[in-house]
Amino acid sequence: MAINSNSDQSPIPPTAKERGRNAQRQKLHVLVVDDSAMVRQVMQAILQTDQRIIVSTAADPLIADVKMQKERPQVVITDLEMPRMDGLTFLRKIMTESPIPVVVCSGFAAKGTELALRALEEGAVEIITKPKLGVRDFLHESAILLIDAVWSAAEARVVPRPRIAATSRLSADAVLPLRTTPRDRNPCQGLIAVGASTGGTEALRVLLSAMPPNCPPIVVVQHMPENFTRAFAERLNQECNIAVQEASDNVELRHGMAVIAPGSFHCVVNTRGSNLLVNIVDGPLVSRHRPSVDVLFRSVAVSAGRNAVGVIMTGMGDDGAQGLLEMKEAGAVTIAQDEASCVVFGMPREAISRGAVDFVLPLEQLARQALDSLNAERKARSTSA
Repeated sequence: MAINSNSDQSPIPPTAKERGRNAQRQKLHVLVVDDSAMVRQVMQAILQTDQRIIVSTAADPLIADVKMQKERPQVVITDLEMPRMDGLTFLRKIMTESPIPVVVCSGFAAKGTELALRALEEGAVEIITKPKLGVRDFLHESAILLIDAVWSAAEARVVPRPRIAATSRLSADAVLPLRTTPRDRNPCQGLIAVGASTGGTEALRVLLSAMPPNCPPIVVVQHMPENFTRAFAERLNQECNIAVQEASDNVELRHGMAVIAPGSFHCVVNTRGSNLLVNIVDGPLVSRHRPSVDVLFRSVAVSAGRNAVGVIMTGMGDDGAQGLLEMKEAGAVTIAQDEASCVVFGMPREAISRGAVDFVLPLEQLARQALDSLNAERKARSTSA
């Protein structure tokens, strides 16, 4: 008996479980990424006053990345200053690998500023500037703005951002020409040079907090956007026993201090008589970064030689690997953070593979080894004098 395809039979109604799944699919999934638990909580509460929105949260971009792999959100709201990975790097990663509309909500990205423009260039569809004080009240007062921004973002058309071409990559030669024979420098004090990227904000806090008040001067390159480095240095200065500041041009290095290279500029170490100072220089991206660890390490190899220690820490890519090798060849002791304590083992792994590393140690042991190595070098100089 033939079955009539035009039968008047009513379709089978969906089950309660199917209705729930359909309702879930019709909702807008928003992922909020911010290291402030208060901001995450308030933003989630505000957005979910619109019953069409469901919200998940993450305390930093690496946690967000894991959540996004399990369930892809339709809109991401992200801060810019966060531990382990900054918001611009996170935004760039999203737009390169799997584009999703992104709303930047940050106190560092006032509309019209350089940082806001960079966020828009990287693919953000909207910028919301939150104040540095009174954030909770601001978010409640801006509830309608926030919800409207999310729905507008959901309708935005985003496309993959092209990856940086390999041909655009420059070495430290573009900023600081390589001297085949480093000058014989013997500054009065030793020097610790440090390079870090993804995961470095927290790792540097551990490293610098372990330094005694009279430690040798420390120069740090942490891959971080402009305007972030000063706030980062100020926060470290409050937490550490040493003075921490954003590096400025012609500052003489002294015991008990650490300087953080400013975002968007290279930082180099030079000599003034028997003393060391930092200079801030402009120039192209080196190893795809500015500031570049390779540039810092090369300058230290030339200016301090064996009187320095180089430390390469957690981070993606290979910036610093060649510079650390140049430091080692100039007589410096070189140290890499081990894989177990790294957020990303890329930079240390590359330095190890090039034979640039003397010691591979957990994060908690880096400060002690750096200090011990400089003390051993000082005693060796005293003995030979």
